[in-house]
Amino acid sequence: MDAKHIEVGYDSVTRVRIGKGLPLVYIGGPCAIESRDHAFKMAEDIGRICEKLGVSWIYKSCYDKDCRSSPDSFHGMGLEEGLRVLADIRDAFGVPVVSDFSDSSWAAATGEVCDMVQVPAYLCRQTSILRAAAETKRPVHLKKGQFMSPWNMKNSIRKLEAFGCDRVLLADRGTFMGYNMLVNDMTCFPIMAQTGYPVCFDATHSIQMPTSMGNVSGGQREFIPYLVRAAVACGVDALFMETHDDPPSALSDPNTVLDIQYLENVLGQAKKVHEMRLEILDQFGEDNVHPAK
Repeated sequence: MDAKHIEVGYDSVTRVRIGKGLPLVYIGGPCAIESRDHAFKMAEDIGRICEKLGVSWIYKSCYDKDCRSSPDSFHGMGLEEGLRVLADIRDAFGVPVVSDFSDSSWAAATGEVCDMVQVPAYLCRQTSILRAAAETKRPVHLKKGQFMSPWNMKNSIRKLEAFGCDRVLLADRGTFMGYNMLVNDMTCFPIMAQTGYPVCFDATHSIQMPTSMGNVSGGQREFIPYLVRAAVACGVDALFMETHDDPPSALSDPNTVLDIQYLENVLGQAKKVHEMRLEILDQFGEDNVHPAK
C-alpha cells in the first residue's frame, strides 16, 4: 500500500506532518496533567528543547488515566478541567495537543480541543472506542495493545476506515513477554507500516514492567536511549516519550517517564539517526529483500 502522510493541527496552531520520508516528529509531555502550572512549565521546557533541535512536536498529556492499577492512584484532573488546560496550551504555545480517552462518551469533547485523539493500547480492538475516535474527524493515534501481534493491527485499521477515518498513526509500546515484562520486536514497525500508515515508537511505556511493584508499575528507563536508537533506525516516523521535570514525584508513571534533563540528548540522537537512515536509503535505495514464498 502506498505510504500515507498525516497532518496534525487545526486553526492557528503549527501544523505537524508525519509520514515516510519526512522529518522525525516528537510527541510528549507528562503522562497525566497534574496542574495547570506544571503543564505550562513542561510545555515551555519541551518547546525550548524542540526549537533548539529543530524538531516538530505535539504536546501529550492525559486528563483521565482510566487504566491505573490502583483505585487509589492519581487518575487526572478530569475531562472538563483537563481539556481547558490543553486548550490553553494550544493557544499559548501554538502547538498541537493530544490526549487519550477511555470512554466513548468522552470522544467528542476530546476531539473538539485536541488536534489528534489517542486510543489507549488496552482498547485498540474496542469497536465502540474506534468508532468514537473516527467520529471526532481528527487524526487517530492508535496504540498497539501489549497483547496484540503487529499484523493483527490491520483489523483495527479496517474498523477505523469503515467508520470514515483515514488519518492514523500506529504506535508500538511493547508486547507482553511472560509476567510483568514487556519486550520490543523491531520487526513490528515495518509490519505495521505495511498498512500504509505512519508508525510511532512509544519509548517510555515500552520499558514499563506492569504492576511489578504490586499496585504500581516499575520500569527500566535506563534502556530508553538504546530502544530509541534501534526503533528510529528501523524507520519510525514519530517518537513518543513521556517526560517530567521530577520523575520520582510524578503523579502518574513515575518509574517510566523520562527526566527532562535527558530529553535533549535522547531526542537529538534520534533526529540524527533518522536523518542518517534517510541518507543511507537515498544512497543505497529502499530495502528490497523479498520474503520467502
